Amino acid sequence: MTEQIAWEQLKFDENGLIPAIVQDAVSKEVLTLAYMNKESLQKSLETNETWFWSRSRAELWHKGATSGHTQRILSIRYDCDGDALVVQVVPNGPACHTGAYSCFSGELTGSKEQEASAPVSADRFAILGELEQLIAAREAERPEGSYTTYLFEKGVDKILKKVGEEAAEVIIAAKNRSHEELRYEAADLIFHLLVLLREQKLPLDQVLNELQRRR
Repeated sequence: MTEQIAWEQLKFDENGLIPAIVQDAVSKEVLTLAYMNKESLQKSLETNETWFWSRSRAELWHKGATSGHTQRILSIRYDCDGDALVVQVVPNGPACHTGAYSCFSGELTGSKEQEASAPVSADRFAILGELEQLIAAREAERPEGSYTTYLFEKGVDKILKKVGEEAAEVIIAAKNRSHEELRYEAADLIFHLLVLLREQKLPLDQVLNELQRRR
């Protein structure tokens, strides 16, 4: 990531601030909305971790300095008007002070109804994106009793073992010529593969891009 800032392209408000949308670079989930001034933006580029300006405390704020939930920056982009930033990060834990993976956990009334009324064919693979985001949240929040939490806490060897086991189950199901069994085992394999991708911090998008390249 370059440390040169195109200051002339950026438009800070009357208080010297610019909104920064922080996005998980892997799951693409929006994590939070914060504000940067020139100093915090410069520090973010120099340290490769997010720094913001706290409007309530009127001071610089290094994300994760107290909690340890830092955010490693992969890229910072500005919009066409130069008055907003998108900061893509690899988070080390929850982004929200409540302990939630994302600050945007609320949902307006009616959203689920609209989603339910949409035809399945509108996006056949939307569930993969939703599952990727859920797995990212589980890794960050580690809720007790969650199977996904268990996998992350056991580490990569356990996850790899499960991927191998599920791949074997898919083979057996296919040999049995059972659609029901194959459907179930294939879903298990995809889930555990997504967990592995998250543990390795490899976005599903890169896998899809590789498929596109090969085509």
